[in-house]
Amino acid sequence: MCRVDNYGFPRTSAKSIRVVNGCTTGDLVKALVNKGKKPGTHVGRVSVRKSGSFNIKAGAGTIQGIAWKHCSLLQRADGYNYYRGDGVSSSTWRKR
Repeated sequence: MCRVDNYGFPRTSAKSIRVVNGCTTGDLVKALVNKGKKPGTHVGRVSVRKSGSFNIKAGAGTIQGIAWKHCSLLQRADGYNYYRGDGVSSSTWRKR
């Protein structure tokens, strides 16, 4: 895929696959940060940067500038959107 002009000819080069320290944009990661400005455990989707610091989009918002050393991969980006939380209990499930 790339941008095309009015006549359908390619205007730019094709998008390259971006892998930074084993992670790609969209992977589900868990970051354990012990000290610094953003301590705690952060779980969410990652946006990679070439510098090696990641943005993690968690339920509370986006945490910017987490180092790749703190992140561990939970799930590769495969095109599906996963939700990590409590499942549906049988009492809340409607029966037909």
